[in-house]
Amino acid sequence: MPKQIFINLAVNDLQWSYDFYTALGFSNNPQFSDETGKCMIWSNHIFLMLLSYEKFASFTSKPIADTKSAVAGLFSLSVDSVDEVTTIMTKGLQAGGVEPNEPRDYGFMHQRTIEDADGHTWEIFYMDMSKFPAT
Repeated sequence: MPKQIFINLAVNDLQWSYDFYTALGFSNNPQFSDETGKCMIWSNHIFLMLLSYEKFASFTSKPIADTKSAVAGLFSLSVDSVDEVTTIMTKGLQAGGVEPNEPRDYGFMHQRTIEDADGHTWEIFYMDMSKFPAT
């Protein structure tokens, strides 16, 4: 089995989160989804588990971070072009996401940030390594 990553997020409104991440381009895996959580697919090896607070709490004894007021992690998704960054951001903003800061252009990398209703922060970026500065 290939190595995979599953990012688990506690969410207040599972349906809102499902709709938002679908707008960003994730698809759903119904085999691992129910009324307490949705398995969202980014690629063959990257998955996002949207979990109700109750479900999420069953996996940990620590308090769940309030990501509306504090950052618990920054998640980054690479895409194939600057146009794809723009398309994803447009759909995410239309779905209710918030862009907390201005787009960034580093010459070799174009990056934008979007937050969901729970404050989970995502960096959507395109990187052109042919433009990476030589050292």
